[in-house]
Amino acid sequence: MTARAWVSTLGQGPGESKEWRGGRSLALVVAAACLLAACTSGPDPSRPASPVVRSGEQQEAPATRVGEVGVASWYGVPYHGRTTASGETFDMNDLTAAHPSLPFGSRVRVTNLGNGRSLVLEINDRGPFVKQRIIDVSKRAAKELGFLRDGIARVRVEVL
Repeated sequence: MTARAWVSTLGQGPGESKEWRGGRSLALVVAAACLLAACTSGPDPSRPASPVVRSGEQQEAPATRVGEVGVASWYGVPYHGRTTASGETFDMNDLTAAHPSLPFGSRVRVTNLGNGRSLVLEINDRGPFVKQRIIDVSKRAAKELGFLRDGIARVRVEVL
């Protein structure tokens, strides 16, 4: 069908040509794709992106994370014995923690601001995956920091 013939079919009713119906379907698909793209959200600007670290490279801790204050939570039984993001086996009885962006092997002092208790923990995993939380600590760390029962605590995280 020529372009002129196709244009002449515009506005036809129930007897519309196949080309017009195909064009309308294409327009609907494009419109739906645009709407879906507009509804998706980008990265959360309040959380720093995890930097890519190549094998053997050293990475410095982001300066904005030093002395960070926020909510900590703990994780244990469901993850005990599983492989962490660093490749280590998670042991809920070790003094370790998960942080969204600090390099694996970083040592941090976590202080429970509710009772003043503090511990030095090693970052060996990524997390937490709940908004408004800044660090996940092992079950043992939560017990020693005094928030095992409550599940969460307001803490200060300092990179050592």
